[in-house]
Amino acid sequence: MPHQFSNIRPNLLGDYPEIHPTALIDPSAQIIGKVVIGKDVFVAPMAIIRSDERGPDGTVETIEIGEEVNIQDGVIIHSQGGARVTIGARTSVGHGVTIHGPCTIGEECFLSIRCTIFSSDLESTVWVGLGAMVMHSKVETYAYIPAGSLIRSSTDVLNLRLVSPKEQEYMREVWEATRRLREEYLKKRSRQSEN
Repeated sequence: MPHQFSNIRPNLLGDYPEIHPTALIDPSAQIIGKVVIGKDVFVAPMAIIRSDERGPDGTVETIEIGEEVNIQDGVIIHSQGGARVTIGARTSVGHGVTIHGPCTIGEECFLSIRCTIFSSDLESTVWVGLGAMVMHSKVETYAYIPAGSLIRSSTDVLNLRLVSPKEQEYMREVWEATRRLREEYLKKRSRQSEN
């Protein structure tokens, strides 16, 4: 269905984004095409979520953002034609992250600033460090990928350690801080609309 904001619009096939009414989308973010955004999601300024490239059958696959995900400033999420992207609930996607599908990212993952996920699957509670690149790989639950790493094979994945309790706590703190920020912005918008 048509949306009232020009930053939320259909792709060339006419697929409109589906956005839960509790999601907060910054007016400078671009949400295009076959995108499903769940409950209590936060999409920060200048993020781009674009599902518009046709697959071999002529259709466009979905980019699905789970409940309570936070997508920070300058994030780009896209996919090659016919490929899907799914991001699990309560995942934090840091500033400037690029996700290019096909990708499946599990629940409660932490994608640090400027990392890249390309054609890969991350199970739940994976930490991807600053500037790391994960490509053509499957990363298991609780894996810790250090800053600047290049993960491109099953051998690379085997050498990863587990996320520590201290790192898990930091992941929760970042998620909680962004949740509070989303709620504060929503309250401010509500007050402004009442005036």
